[in-house]
Amino acid sequence: MNFQAGEKLTLPVSRITDIGYMLGDEHEEVFMHKNETEEELFEGQEVDVFLYHDHSGRLAATAYVPNIGINELDWVVVTDVKPDLGVFVDIGVSKDVLIGRSDLPAHEEVWPEVGDELYCRLKRTSAGRLIGKLASTDNMKDISTAATPSMHNKNVSGRIYRTLYVGSYILTDERFLGFIHDSERQEEPRLGQRVTGRIIDVKENGEINVSLRPRKQEGQDEDAQVIYEYMESRGGAMPFWDKSHPEDIKNRFNLSKAAFKRAMGKLLKEGKVYQEEGWTYFKKGE
Repeated sequence: MNFQAGEKLTLPVSRITDIGYMLGDEHEEVFMHKNETEEELFEGQEVDVFLYHDHSGRLAATAYVPNIGINELDWVVVTDVKPDLGVFVDIGVSKDVLIGRSDLPAHEEVWPEVGDELYCRLKRTSAGRLIGKLASTDNMKDISTAATPSMHNKNVSGRIYRTLYVGSYILTDERFLGFIHDSERQEEPRLGQRVTGRIIDVKENGEINVSLRPRKQEGQDEDAQVIYEYMESRGGAMPFWDKSHPEDIKNRFNLSKAAFKRAMGKLLKEGKVYQEEGWTYFKKGE
């Protein structure tokens, strides 16, 4: 047989060297460094190994079992990002595996960062090298479970497994499959990023729609703080009030007219500001 990277085999120790073991028989052997096993082996002993290319590009064996395989998917951690190549992930052996840039979003701004997690498997290239491949939508469906209507408005956390211009796809900790429309996020999350939101719709098939925007009260508090800090930066006055044009509000605060009015209403009710002839001012003592 011809050994290939990505295989999980049970091989006998054919020879022992100063730094490791030769595994196989007189027809074919593969080297395993002593650092790649926790036990001292003897000739003839059979050992379960995984085959991969080491840092020198040579086919080698390790007794450490990887987290993923050719047809085995799991979450793996991003260890490095190379804009010209892609991202490297830790599969549980001494050599990290590349997920190529062709498998990643077109916009590098939403590429994973170090520490993010991706659900993927291994693939053997035509040259016999191992690379990582992101899970398909069908793969995600295979591990998902259906949400029930009682989950509506509940908070959920999970990881982004696909990004598109129109929105992001999430698998929650409960294994619900969800979609986050671009209108329900203040910024586009990264592939592999962990996010927390709330369920705003449960579909008949058990999939969910998720919003990353804060609930109205939470959002009102945050928006009021943004407005208040802007006024502080201007000495306690700004040329905006309830009747300001929606586009002017959007350009300055990135808020809708409705959100702006709710936040202003909070500040007015708390007696922190007052409005006059198109301007908003701090009240005395503020």
